[in-house]
Amino acid sequence: MKIYYTIILVVITTLHLEAQNIYLCKDGRVDFISDAPLELIKASSNEMLGAINIDDRTFSFRVRTRSFEGFNSSLQKTHFNEDYMESDQYPNSTFSGKIIEEIDLSVPGTYNIRAKGKLTIHGVGIDRIIRCQVFVGNPGIDVRSGFPVFLDDQRISIPTILNQKISEEIQVKVNLSLKPQQ
Repeated sequence: MKIYYTIILVVITTLHLEAQNIYLCKDGRVDFISDAPLELIKASSNEMLGAINIDDRTFSFRVRTRSFEGFNSSLQKTHFNEDYMESDQYPNSTFSGKIIEEIDLSVPGTYNIRAKGKLTIHGVGIDRIIRCQVFVGNPGIDVRSGFPVFLDDQRISIPTILNQKISEEIQVKVNLSLKPQQ
């Protein structure tokens, strides 16, 4: 629990946010699918943490790599963490940046937005624009998104013998709910 509070403090400090305009997420869901010719691999995490400043539309999110569950076998999960994602060396994936559209996230409604920022997976940061659907209600904000991640872009190497079992393009889905900071 101490680690959770430390991470949120770092996120808030990094974004230079004012308390009344910060929305926090502590249990966002991230799913990924590798749909290769010989094998379908699915895993998910319910441990995404993050924050959005609704005044300047900045955001920062993080998911711990070892928090993913649901692989076809425990051996597959071990290979994911040790051989491909190198989770001890690169323990987190992050996305930080700014919402491009000039929208007022304090006004209830549904918005299609583009989040522009640095997506860092496997220690490799890439500038990305990711489309999201944002639902602003009272009192929270829900975000839904889906996007591809290419293994080559993130310098994740797959042995040639396994290229029919692991897709070079991983589909990622994100669902998260943010609540106003109390």
